[in-house]
Amino acid sequence: HAQDTRGGPRLIVCASLVDKAVNLGGLARTAEVFGCEALVVPDRALVETAAFRAVSVTAERWLDIRECRPGDDLFAWLDAMRRAGYAVVALEQASDSVPLNSTHAVLPSPAVLLLGHEKEGLDPRALAFVDLCLEIPQLGAVRSLNVHVSGALAVWEWTRKYLAGGSQHPSPTSPPHHAVEVPPS
Repeated sequence: HAQDTRGGPRLIVCASLVDKAVNLGGLARTAEVFGCEALVVPDRALVETAAFRAVSVTAERWLDIRECRPGDDLFAWLDAMRRAGYAVVALEQASDSVPLNSTHAVLPSPAVLLLGHEKEGLDPRALAFVDLCLEIPQLGAVRSLNVHVSGALAVWEWTRKYLAGGSQHPSPTSPPHHAVEVPPS
């Protein structure tokens, strides 16, 4: 895969818990369009499916797509990413989640955006590796958005702040890097 030379937020989208090819294809397209470093999928074979490619529209040609299986492989990978200086940010409705539009939230960089399974959300064991939990404020009766849509909204928020020249806020586990602040609500 060709490396993206356009730049973008130092963000890796981790979709190891997502198992529907159509959602992974949409996340690949989003990650490529907004210049993310990589997309992590549970199984590279999903990238070869017609359902993935129908939505990705060739994004897999330009995006670094990595494989990491759910469970122990994912936990080891998240731990390694934290040791490499990446903050792990979960997109999940949890008791300590910060609204994405909160003035108190900071989007760290470099970061891994950890997305949950389409129905069950995040594996509770994964929360042990999370530095920050974000949620998208919702006004309707339905409990959540589709994982691809949620991921796209979060990636756009990182990108928007990156393009606006967000101020310096390092990941909690790394030396100072460019980071992006969440806008006021």
